[in-house]
Amino acid sequence: MKVRASLKSLARQPGAQVVRRRGKVFVINRRNPRMKGRQG
Repeated sequence: MKVRASLKSLARQPGAQVVRRRGKVFVINRRNPRMKGRQG
């Protein structure tokens, strides 16, 4: 899981989903699980 200021590059990956949990923005990717991230 990467913590970064901008998730734009992770959100553009194929299979990526942008999800809001507990007030934070996450990117989860079932197709490529290495491409996970949290904004902050």
